[in-house]
Amino acid sequence: MLTISEKYSYDDVLLEPAYSDVLPGNADIRTRLAGDIYLNIPIISAAMDTVTEEQMAVALALQGGAGVIHRNLSPAEQAKQVGFVKRYLNWIIESPVTVNKGQTVHDVRKIMKQYNISGLPVVDNGLLCGIITGRDLRFCSDMSLKVDQLMTKDPIVEKGSTNTTSARKKFNAHRIEKLPVVDEAGHLTGLITVKDIEKHENYPLAALDKAGSLIVGAAVSPMDFEKRLPLLIDNKCDFVVLDTAHGLSRSVLKAVESIKTKYGMTVIGGNVVNASGTKALIEAGSDAVKIGVGPGSICTTRIVAGIGVPQFSAVYESAEEAEKHNIPVIADGGIKFSGDITKAIGAGASTVMIGNLLAGLKESPGKEVLYEGRIFKQYRGMGSVGAIKDGSGDRYQMKQNDKPVPEGVEGRVPYKGELGPYLQQLTTGLKKGMGYCGCKDINELRNYKKFVKISNAGLRESHAHDVTIVQDAPNYSV
Repeated sequence: MLTISEKYSYDDVLLEPAYSDVLPGNADIRTRLAGDIYLNIPIISAAMDTVTEEQMAVALALQGGAGVIHRNLSPAEQAKQVGFVKRYLNWIIESPVTVNKGQTVHDVRKIMKQYNISGLPVVDNGLLCGIITGRDLRFCSDMSLKVDQLMTKDPIVEKGSTNTTSARKKFNAHRIEKLPVVDEAGHLTGLITVKDIEKHENYPLAALDKAGSLIVGAAVSPMDFEKRLPLLIDNKCDFVVLDTAHGLSRSVLKAVESIKTKYGMTVIGGNVVNASGTKALIEAGSDAVKIGVGPGSICTTRIVAGIGVPQFSAVYESAEEAEKHNIPVIADGGIKFSGDITKAIGAGASTVMIGNLLAGLKESPGKEVLYEGRIFKQYRGMGSVGAIKDGSGDRYQMKQNDKPVPEGVEGRVPYKGELGPYLQQLTTGLKKGMGYCGCKDINELRNYKKFVKISNAGLRESHAHDVTIVQDAPNYSV
């Protein structure tokens, strides 16, 4: 007998308000992403080549989320971008780039350019003997001069264990920008920069690892993870995402298992849409499960292949299974407004993965396009013809020489400016929803589970209606 179950999208439901003593400004939106990785906002960016490269990953992590760098990059370039994010913010740089006192100015300039840094500790057999910075080289035209002829000798240092208060005092007293850390014997053990201290102060909600560096992830596939993972691990990548359209497949399950057993890496498996898929990925070793097949604004999988599950129901049913194993789920796709984030977390997700809403921001890698006097940014699905040609075909189980059969489109989205102000609109919308429901933190919202089904008339009533909008809102468009 044919049984057809009824499933819902975000537009089909609303959270029902309740008594509340929670002010939106006091709502706590810190959440667990995967394993022991926590974020200060429940948002990660999609691993798409028009959404997330190093600039987006840095900007999002500074605001408390995390970026997932796409894999339409060579393994070396992807790992390089991960390394850029990890080096962007530190407390103590544990393995600073150094030069030997016998090297030349030419060597120093080359290293500074390669790593985009302005100063280097100078060592001799592991012992700190000086520091050389851009100031020392400013008027130097002789590239053959040795480092010890230009370096600052006997630099100010921190010995042994240190803290921000002590470091700040030395920065202020001596008007320096770099502070080497040495042990009692004088061996260089780390480096503190004034820029890093200022960044920590300017971005108090930044998502950080235990060493004080920004959290960042990278996408891999069952076909390439063994090439990518060694390089990603060398660059201290925090987690990897199995970037596939069909997570309940033999190759994905084996890849998850191999990543956990061989590399011990935090891994997010996906994508799946139900309890059985979620359970299979968890049993294979996934530290979190990514939910969603076909809900993205540029995805045509449901139309091309005729498969999928409306996103709200997919998240709800998958999260119920994951809860039994204490594993978080990530709602990937279908987020059109900040209220959809509230609904996704209310359905049981711990975080949401966003593509479209972030694609129009300054930090996204999509090209800017001028159309009819307005600025847009390129946005394309990883199943689009262009993305497939650039290397994402295996995400859709295509062989290398297969003629593209796309499951996505290429388009454009309005330019929205910088990430910081726009992200504040999204997170404040989430906090407002938590306030209406009386949920003081993400776990309370995940367990709230008070939804109402609405009709098409109810959806129309929910949107602005019977009026001509004359002033665009930063968090709403139709």
